[in-house]
Amino acid sequence: MFKHIVLWKLKETANGQSRAANARLMKERFEEIANMLDGLRHLEVGLNVIDGDTAADVVLYTEFENRAAYEAYNAHPAHTALAGFISDVRTERRSIDYEV
Repeated sequence: MFKHIVLWKLKETANGQSRAANARLMKERFEEIANMLDGLRHLEVGLNVIDGDTAADVVLYTEFENRAAYEAYNAHPAHTALAGFISDVRTERRSIDYEV
């Protein structure tokens, strides 16, 4: 199994939307593409509920059958489009990828 976890800190406003609105849109868009992906075992998107200096705004937790399934997801046109949107609305991104 291959796990991919990402945390984002978002801009206060971007693309004419508030940070909270962009966070909700990220969640919706990730949940939409989840059904398009072969090899994806689990996808969960969480929105932060306790603000703080070190808090992220959005977390993505995914489990794939293997690294090849993750790489297919990463190259998928729907993911590429979503990554472009996220690039516009984020200030920071942290990720970890590992196999179990």
